[in-house]
Amino acid sequence: MDADDPHANPNGSVVPSSDAVASSAGIAAVDLFCGIGGLSYGLASAGVEVVAGIDVDGSCKFPFEANVSGAQFIERDVRDVTAEDLSSLWPEGATRLLAGCAPCQPFSSYRKDVRPSNDHRWELLNEFGRLVEETQPEFVTTENVPRIESKAVFAEFVAMLEDLDYSVDSDVRRCTDYGLPQNRRRLVLVASRVGTAAVPAGDQSDQPSPTVRQAIGNLPAIEAGSAHDTDPVHRSRGLSARNRERMEASTPGGTWRDWDEQLRAPCHRRASGAAFKNVYARMEWDKPSPTITTYFHNFGAGRFGHPEQHRTISVREAAILQGFPDDYRFVPDGEAAPLTTLGRHIGNAVPPPLGEAIGRSMLETLIGAGNP
Repeated sequence: MDADDPHANPNGSVVPSSDAVASSAGIAAVDLFCGIGGLSYGLASAGVEVVAGIDVDGSCKFPFEANVSGAQFIERDVRDVTAEDLSSLWPEGATRLLAGCAPCQPFSSYRKDVRPSNDHRWELLNEFGRLVEETQPEFVTTENVPRIESKAVFAEFVAMLEDLDYSVDSDVRRCTDYGLPQNRRRLVLVASRVGTAAVPAGDQSDQPSPTVRQAIGNLPAIEAGSAHDTDPVHRSRGLSARNRERMEASTPGGTWRDWDEQLRAPCHRRASGAAFKNVYARMEWDKPSPTITTYFHNFGAGRFGHPEQHRTISVREAAILQGFPDDYRFVPDGEAAPLTTLGRHIGNAVPPPLGEAIGRSMLETLIGAGNP
C-alpha cells in the first residue's frame, strides 16, 4: 500500500472508509485474495455488500475498484493482515462474510504433487484460517481446484471450522451448471454460524450447457496480434509463421495429429508428448470452452484457438468465457491491455456467476435463520 492510499496510515494498518462505520442489516464481505474482483462482483450482484478486497498484486486495483461499486482495494500480503484490520472494515451491525480463495496453482493437476520449499502459497489457506479463527465471521467461503480436497491443509481447515461450531458444506461443482460456457470444475466450501450452510446447486444443471458460440460468437473479427478499434481488451496474441501454419491446419475439436508431419513440434514426436492432444488446438463453437487458464493467449498451452479465425482467443473473449460481463473494465480508458498480466488476472479469477450463486445461498441461509 503506498503513501498516497487514503486507506493507509503511517504505521501500515488498514483505516476504515467512512462507510465502514455505518449500520447495516445485510451481509458485508471482505474478499481476501480478491484479484480483479470476480468473486466480489458476483457477490455484489447477489445483493451482498462488498466493502473491501485485499490482494498482494497491486495491478488488480483498477479493475477491482472500477467494477465492484463502493469497495476499496487494499494492497496487502494476507500474512500481514490482522483481525483488527478486518474488524475495522466490516460495517457495524452487519452480518460478516470473509471470503478467501487462495491461489490454486500449488494444488493444480498441472503440478507435481510436491511442495517446493520456496513456494509459500501452500501456507495461504492456513493464513485464511488464522483470520477466520481470530474474527469468527458469520459466513466463510472459499473456492479452489478439486485436487485440494485430498490435501491435509484442506482437511485441517474444515476441522478448524467445525471446532468453531460452523455448519460446513463443500462439494465439487461444474461451472456449466451456473451458466458458465466453460468446462470448469471447482471445489466450493461455504460455512455458516447463523444457519445450515449449503453449497448452492446450479440453476442450469438440467439445461443444455452454454456454448462458445452463445458466449462470443457475436464479437467482431480481429487478426492475430491485433486489437479491435473500440475495445483494446478484445486483443489476441500474435502468431509466429510456423504457428500460423499450424493454426490454419487445425479444425475445431481436432488435434495436432491432424497436421502434416512437418508441422508437428519435436515434443509431439516423443512418447511423453503423444498423450497431450489438447494443445495447439481450436475450441468448438457448439460446446463449452475448456478451462480458461492463465495461458489462454498461448496457442501451444491448450485448446485456445478460436473456432474459426486464425488466432488464439482474445482477452475479452476469455473474460466472457469466465463469466465476466462484456463491459467489464480491465484497464483505464486509453491504455493497452497487457496480455500476460490480464491472462494471469482472468485465468485466476473466480467466475462471477459462481460468486453470485454463493452470495444468494448465504442470503437465503440468513433469511431462513430468521434474520432480516
